[in-house]
Amino acid sequence: MQNKPLQESLDIYIWEGKSDIADRISQCLASFDIEVIRADGMAVTRDQVASRPSLAVISVTVIEQAEFSADAWQKSHGMPVIWVAEVGRAANPRVYPVEYSHILMLDFTCAELRKLVFRLASELHASTGADRAPQPLIAQSESMQALVAEAEAFADCESSVLIIGETGVGKERIAQLLHQRHGRYRHGPFVAVNCGAIPDGLFESLFFGHAKGAFTGALLAHKGYFEQADGGTLFLDEIGDLPLYQQVKLLRVLEQSTVTRLGSQTEVKLDFRLVAATNRNLREQVQQDMFRADLYYRLAVIELRVPNLEERGRVDKIAIFSTLLAQTYEQIPQPPDWLLELVAAAKFAGNVRELRNVAERVGIIYRQLGVWDRVRIDRVFDKLGTLERVNEGSDLTAVRKKWDLAERSRILSVLDANGWRRQDTAHALGISRKVLWEKMRKFQIADTEAVGEAE
Repeated sequence: MQNKPLQESLDIYIWEGKSDIADRISQCLASFDIEVIRADGMAVTRDQVASRPSLAVISVTVIEQAEFSADAWQKSHGMPVIWVAEVGRAANPRVYPVEYSHILMLDFTCAELRKLVFRLASELHASTGADRAPQPLIAQSESMQALVAEAEAFADCESSVLIIGETGVGKERIAQLLHQRHGRYRHGPFVAVNCGAIPDGLFESLFFGHAKGAFTGALLAHKGYFEQADGGTLFLDEIGDLPLYQQVKLLRVLEQSTVTRLGSQTEVKLDFRLVAATNRNLREQVQQDMFRADLYYRLAVIELRVPNLEERGRVDKIAIFSTLLAQTYEQIPQPPDWLLELVAAAKFAGNVRELRNVAERVGIIYRQLGVWDRVRIDRVFDKLGTLERVNEGSDLTAVRKKWDLAERSRILSVLDANGWRRQDTAHALGISRKVLWEKMRKFQIADTEAVGEAE
């Protein structure tokens, strides 16, 4: 479970100076999706670290060699910093700027490094989700229009909401809609937390926060997710992944509307709207004693179910696909009808998330070739696996056969119009000569079909 927060790649920039820590860090994190970058003597720009979740690991020897202006650099780059210190030096404010609270001793163990990296990665993930601009909500189908109407009806209340739906259907987008429509909480933060990506042993620190001096390296107080969401919305995704012992602690905060940071005796009053989401059947989990009944009823004051992409149907599939293409690739032309029919007929097991991946791959093909290459795009859709029936009594094989016959007929017509000159024909079709040759071979079009062959 520890590697789940790092499913989205993470960069760690290391300034080791004379400390020889880069190899140790690389070995400790070798089994995770992390890129360790030796940054000594390297100019690291804010644009670089803004493009991907990033951390810095900096040795005191770098500062001592006058190669590093710590205050100026951190302010200009803005990513979390882990300082590596010998015993005694960590307390020296002239060596370590006091505002930095993440310190490892020079003889750190892999377990200590991983714990700190995973905690910071989780915080980065949460802040990225909170700051990310919401995608437009496409709801042309009747099922989605009904859901949006129901969500807006409950949006301006303070009751907890449980959003249910398959993986990839867009549960977070519905949570954002609830947040945006609330009269008071919409002015506060939207804090998104993936409950399935909480490393073992860090639940309390991440959710409750900690006071200064609560544990080694805690040089400053830290707000947890509960406090970060104060005045706004706390979105707990994959709530069904929380272990029972964590469910108890979550329930206590929800019932008391207060939180006490680790290492502190002071209660902090909270005011936020809770929205949770799951792809699991929590009612069944309650019956199997895998989820607390009291927490379930506390969460499910209002239940909203997000339909999957198949339930939304062809109208939403096409609209989402076209929107994603236009957002990702500027000045891309309207997709041809045959491509939109492929999208409408395909079954996306991963729902909108998988459709987004397909749109990206198709967009890359167009960007590389400058044309809608039917052969290559077909291969993208062939990899989707199971495909739905397009209509009663007609499966995708029959539909594709019909499309192929129509395309073959069109190619023959353009070949005839251009005297079977392949270069001219390819230009008229908006494809390369090589692609035309591939299509002729696919559709078994031979020069012998030409009437008065000119080439």
